[in-house]
Amino acid sequence: MKNIRIGIISFAHMHANSYAAAVKALAGAELVAIADEDRLRGEDAAKRFGASYYADYRQMLALDIDAVIVTSENVRHLQMVEDAARAKKQVLCEKPIATTVADAKRMIATCREQGVILQTAFPVRFSPPVRRAREVVQAGQIGKVVAIRGTNHGRNPGGWFVDRALSGGGAVLDHTVHVIDLMRWFTGSEIRTVYAEVGTCFTSGDIDDVGLLTLEFENGIIASHDPSWSRTSSFPTWGDVTMEIVGTGGVTRLDALAQHMTLHSEAKHHTSYEPWGDSFDDGLIADFVDCVREKRAPSISGEDGLRALEVALAAYESARTGRPVTL
Repeated sequence: MKNIRIGIISFAHMHANSYAAAVKALAGAELVAIADEDRLRGEDAAKRFGASYYADYRQMLALDIDAVIVTSENVRHLQMVEDAARAKKQVLCEKPIATTVADAKRMIATCREQGVILQTAFPVRFSPPVRRAREVVQAGQIGKVVAIRGTNHGRNPGGWFVDRALSGGGAVLDHTVHVIDLMRWFTGSEIRTVYAEVGTCFTSGDIDDVGLLTLEFENGIIASHDPSWSRTSSFPTWGDVTMEIVGTGGVTRLDALAQHMTLHSEAKHHTSYEPWGDSFDDGLIADFVDCVREKRAPSISGEDGLRALEVALAAYESARTGRPVTL
């Protein structure tokens, strides 16, 4: 079986490290090259993961590789994905897929025109609790779904994430898309209206770190979502991904990060949650590699990334105007 040869464009996003580790651990995949304009960061990553380093990602695209993973600052996704598509490389793009709807649509169109895969990085779909909860919902075990409450709390990551020119937004953009994707995946329905309150409570600056979204789906389901960067550095974990799904015949609750131990460390004088179970990122990378090898449509498409982005951007518009936004 021929190895699927992969390059990673930029280690700006912290997920690049876990994706690289997943590629290295996966039989039938090979991490060939890492490109990063930040030489120190790129050379360090290349050394740690045993890959060649390129300062210019376009040079890497000229190599004999099958696919790339784009984990740059959000605003740079458009150019990098389009360049990769034109070089006939299959693409896995970090979420959010883009910072504007127009950019996301361009990325999707370019990949379609060039005949390459565009998969959105929504690794939480590969959480065992998430998959089990979806099975329960789709089997009708809680009856007809009428309401959903979701959270994706986290810590403020700092750096370029709080620079709107590079990120496109704060907590609402960063932490809305994961759970919106799960809600769409569970229900098979699109979101019709979005009302949101957005603000800055935990940090200084003009970037949002808190938000609360209220949603109505086309099939009548109502939902709420809290994407806030409200976790302090002393909290046992960076955050959470949770959902409570209410049906006419029962309720099911999921915690995507439930597979963990609680560690009370004398050395660090800190309590932390240490994961022991299946890795979301391993599942995402294995699925992407299978898509590339089998030349099939991605299980999480560019359109999935677009739909989640639309909701996050509608939340900002709602908060700005004080009115619900219809999609």
